[in-house]
Amino acid sequence: MSKPKYQEIADAVIHLIDIGHYKEGSKLPTHRALAAEYSTTPVTIAKAYTLLAEQGHIESFVGRGSFVKSKSSLRQAIQSQFVEDEWNFSILQPCLAQQLTALHQQINQCFTETASPALFGYIEDTGSISHKEAGMRWLQQFGLQVRSPEHVLLTNGAQHALSTLIELYSQPGDKIAVESLTYPGILSIIKALGREPMGVELDEQGMRPECLQEVCEQHKPSLVIVVPSHQNPTTTTLSLERRKAIASVIQKHSTWLIEDDIYSFLNPEVIAPITNLIPEKSFYISSLSKAISPGMRCGYLKAPQSQIDNLSAYIRTMIWLASPINFEVATQMINSGLIFQLADQQKRIAQQRQSVAKRVLKDETTLSQQSSYHIWLTLPENVDTDKFVMTAKERGMFLSNGRYFCHNEEYSQHVRLSLMSIADDQHFEEGLAQLKHLLDQSKL
Repeated sequence: MSKPKYQEIADAVIHLIDIGHYKEGSKLPTHRALAAEYSTTPVTIAKAYTLLAEQGHIESFVGRGSFVKSKSSLRQAIQSQFVEDEWNFSILQPCLAQQLTALHQQINQCFTETASPALFGYIEDTGSISHKEAGMRWLQQFGLQVRSPEHVLLTNGAQHALSTLIELYSQPGDKIAVESLTYPGILSIIKALGREPMGVELDEQGMRPECLQEVCEQHKPSLVIVVPSHQNPTTTTLSLERRKAIASVIQKHSTWLIEDDIYSFLNPEVIAPITNLIPEKSFYISSLSKAISPGMRCGYLKAPQSQIDNLSAYIRTMIWLASPINFEVATQMINSGLIFQLADQQKRIAQQRQSVAKRVLKDETTLSQQSSYHIWLTLPENVDTDKFVMTAKERGMFLSNGRYFCHNEEYSQHVRLSLMSIADDQHFEEGLAQLKHLLDQSKL
């Protein structure tokens, strides 16, 4: 028995996706155009597209059309493997080789000299007060006003904090306002939870308040998510004036703000967080993943006083509590001051790497800051980003395609270049030289 026509068309589209005729993120033909191609009706094509969406091959948006779904934006943007003769420019993390000795010593001390048996059992389900006090000191270092350690919640990293807030303070189908170019991890959470990201335009200073105002008026988002310092991927940092303007928009529309400030330790001077201006409408997130180690999974979430009980109950329901073992190590490092020394060391390394990148890449068009972990690199107009990233990979260079940072996964003429994941300075510079050679070749 033959398949229905719409299933045959769906199978044909899947084949075209598999062979690369339709690339990830590309827009598919309209119902009318594909109907003409297959000598059928737009209704049949609509049924085929519905089936493809149900199977996870495509995504459809009212008013915009249907697009080939990326298999995993987060996985494609971040390649975690490290091979000796390759250059991984795709993952944003500290230069871990510089941290390992101090981390080994601190962990050894924690578990041979000072560890309490309570750390290995169930403790107070919102976390130890000593861990929250240390978290408060960490947050205050970057200008956040925190009156009490009870306002600090412990999470298993910033990603856990983000997913908790999005799930708790929005509903499936809700709009979430994000920077038009933003971290794929945020987009992955939003889409996995059935929410819709709404892009807010950026300029050289970051999110534009007037564009946020427009998005809030037209779409009434449940949440607004902002990365105010060394934004990923554009590296922009919001000025104090820009932060005040964003706070005013949040107040006017009485929505919730999530301030994801995990790169604040890289700022040359402390800039007051937006949360200080609207403490009862804003959640502030920090973590140790970028400053110290992504393996520690220590996130600190400062919440409005009115929401502490609600959040504590939700975290308890989902995971009971964040790992006290990780937070004990972090607490000892914060209390001794070691953690701030290590964070400053990473900032100095980032400054050195930015200087090397500027020298090697020379005339290339980039967005960067003096101490950012990464560069937002504009490719020449004649270069196809997808092909460039693939060619770079074939030559041992892993880059992050700009497409994966677009809130709607549209084509981007950019790649993000992480400067910190390659441990050896000479190997790092060799990788940049290889990249520059590829860029020069592409211009011919």
